[in-house]
Amino acid sequence: MIPNNRVVAHFLDGRVIKGTTSNFFPNRPTFHLLAVGAGQDTEVQCRQLKAVFFVKDLAGDENRKDVRGFVEGPAETSKGKKIALSFKDGEFLVGYSLSYSPERVGFFLFPADPGSNNMRVYVMIFAVSEIQVGPAAEQLAKRFLAGRDAA
Repeated sequence: MIPNNRVVAHFLDGRVIKGTTSNFFPNRPTFHLLAVGAGQDTEVQCRQLKAVFFVKDLAGDENRKDVRGFVEGPAETSKGKKIALSFKDGEFLVGYSLSYSPERVGFFLFPADPGSNNMRVYVMIFAVSEIQVGPAAEQLAKRFLAGRDAA
């Protein structure tokens, strides 16, 4: 039996669809998503996505505040090197990746915050406005947090 992954698909046009998938593969241009409450799955075109969030719980916790920085985390873990990125829509993520390459269409990011509802995020490179790796990722996170705190 193929396990279903709980996912939240964020589209470039701002739509968000929560549901499950059993056939998401990073090297394929489409996958099927069974949205919560839907009777049948929908084919999703990856080129229409910003990211696919693989989550612990589809409901999440709207009162929880995710840790946005690295919190003195190591430069590299078993989940990869530090990555900080800003999406074109302004959303900011920090985490670790074993598979990031600017030449690829996307990559998996493992959140730096171990308490996050996100287990991993498949990020589409074309939806990102800025991305930094290693020590530069820490600087980007600090810059983002300083800007947010000043606002």
